Amino acid sequence: MKISQFFATFAFILFFIAPITQAQATSVKVTVNGQEITDTQISLRAGLLRLERRGNSNSARLKLARDELIDEALKMQEAKRLNINVTEQQVNASYLNVARNLKLSPQKLDQVLKANGVNRTTLRDRLKVGIAWQGVTKAAIMPRVQISDLELNQKAREKLDDSLSYDFMLKEILFIIPKGSKISSSRRTAQANQYRKNFKGCDSAVELSLSYTDAAVIDVGRRHATQLPPALAKELAKLNTGGITKPRVVDNGVSMLAVCSKTAAEDLTFIKSGLRQEAGNDKLKEATDAYLKQLKEKASIIIR
Repeated sequence: MKISQFFATFAFILFFIAPITQAQATSVKVTVNGQEITDTQISLRAGLLRLERRGNSNSARLKLARDELIDEALKMQEAKRLNINVTEQQVNASYLNVARNLKLSPQKLDQVLKANGVNRTTLRDRLKVGIAWQGVTKAAIMPRVQISDLELNQKAREKLDDSLSYDFMLKEILFIIPKGSKISSSRRTAQANQYRKNFKGCDSAVELSLSYTDAAVIDVGRRHATQLPPALAKELAKLNTGGITKPRVVDNGVSMLAVCSKTAAEDLTFIKSGLRQEAGNDKLKEATDAYLKQLKEKASIIIR
């Protein structure tokens, strides 16, 4: 057989074999409202799950990957229905954040993914879905979430004890430790204790501080106990006007708080703020899960 005939015959064989090989390599495993999910997509996502140490076996990861891709198909379809679009710049920014959280550059993250058999597009696709779903949550789910003020007030009062029932006017006495100095915190604590021993009230706080090097008196102003760390609030609650807390080491030195005035006051604002965020997060998760469940129930999902 002549060489030209050989290549012609080889090309003829490839023409027929290539489509068959491609069909064998990639097959549709799931359709979600007509949208196809292939075994290749599932395998690539399973590789990402393996890198994230999710799933205790390959078969478990393949199932997790399939379920994740089904959810993501539904999320993207809902985003499209609500005209929520995700730009390439948004995905790039999200990818950059992932890299930074891992203390990597985007290029290095690409290399890490590739070295573990994961296509970077697999991660970018997931990030794109996350951004789109945030848009769906904001537009369609958050407006449904309502938090009862009555319930928050009740929960806030349950958290309110005697130590959290005061308003204070405070001054901070700070014994500064300059950066790069060799002054120890124990030395400054000893000086702070000496100051505390001689402290006679807020009116003479500045004058007393002049006896010490790098001692500052700072007007903190009004603070309710609920705005303060619990341990500090409890210590202040035991002090009368004119009292001063024990020294505590802080980032830039040794600090004490002086009580310039103290009045009984119930203020649920700050407790409610924290509770509102917690309750809001819980209720939003419940509402989001319910929304996705409804999308699944209405969808046509065919698993082959």
